[in-house]
Amino acid sequence: MDLKAEIRRLAKEKNAVIMAHYYVDGEVQDIADFIGDSLALAQQAAKTDADIIVLCGVHFMGETAAILCPDKKVLVPDAAATCSLAESCPADEFAQFVKEHPGYTVISYVNTTAATKAVTDVVVTSSNARQIVESFPEDTPIIFGPDQNLGGYINAITGRQMLLWNGACHVHARFSVEKILALKAEYPDAKVLVHPECKGPVVKLADKVGSTAALLKYAIADEAQVFIVATESGILHEMQKKAPQKTFIPAPPDEAMVETPEGKSSCACNECEYMKMVTLEKLYRCLRDEQPVVTVDPEIAAKAIKPIERMLELSK
Repeated sequence: MDLKAEIRRLAKEKNAVIMAHYYVDGEVQDIADFIGDSLALAQQAAKTDADIIVLCGVHFMGETAAILCPDKKVLVPDAAATCSLAESCPADEFAQFVKEHPGYTVISYVNTTAATKAVTDVVVTSSNARQIVESFPEDTPIIFGPDQNLGGYINAITGRQMLLWNGACHVHARFSVEKILALKAEYPDAKVLVHPECKGPVVKLADKVGSTAALLKYAIADEAQVFIVATESGILHEMQKKAPQKTFIPAPPDEAMVETPEGKSSCACNECEYMKMVTLEKLYRCLRDEQPVVTVDPEIAAKAIKPIERMLELSK
């Protein structure tokens, strides 16, 4: 069976749109109707006229699409593809944290479950976090969760003193400063691209700090020919497609064992194992069977839609 041809046939037959995050496998990106970062995927979901949305990414992305499009069927190729950052912020614990700090505006990263978004005032992505934080008066007390690295970066560049939830992305948290410096010594003309979910010492090495989409745009436009990329390595596929004459080197992780929600991992490459759970075979079966369907409790969805819509409005 020609999986790619069958996927395209089914998508056309069912009026389905296939959306993929930059971190999923390259062959899934290549067959998608639209690829983007979390903000772009949410914006695209909000305006699509398709009957079915297939979200090739992790589960919270499917939830966001389902909340924004209650009249559409939202599918994900693998319902078990979770997110370590979302898992680091259980909704009940975060709600208690918010309750213990009355009077605070609550800003939550998009990498959260719908239930966590439901106790949030406004959602942000790495693309718009600074813009949205700075839309509030400087003296506004703010809780920022769950990514403490992104929150710390925003605090540093804005002078804010947001109260940070103690959560992190297991991929971005494990980049090695020493190995990036070694690569920089080997490629002295290379520019270092860093996602703001990385730890502070890694961010300090950056020539450009930005969201996945911002790093891609910079890599295409900048005159440099070699880039060391400190984010999930799936983005290198699109970078290489858009700038084939340039060299993109994935920044290495620490070799030490790292903890994930599934246990310990010693992966030699810095990939998100959850994103890589999305395969062409699963995408085909997902479209064929129209399963798994992403559903969100209506009461939670009614609360979670407000901070998502506020984000989309502030991001215009």
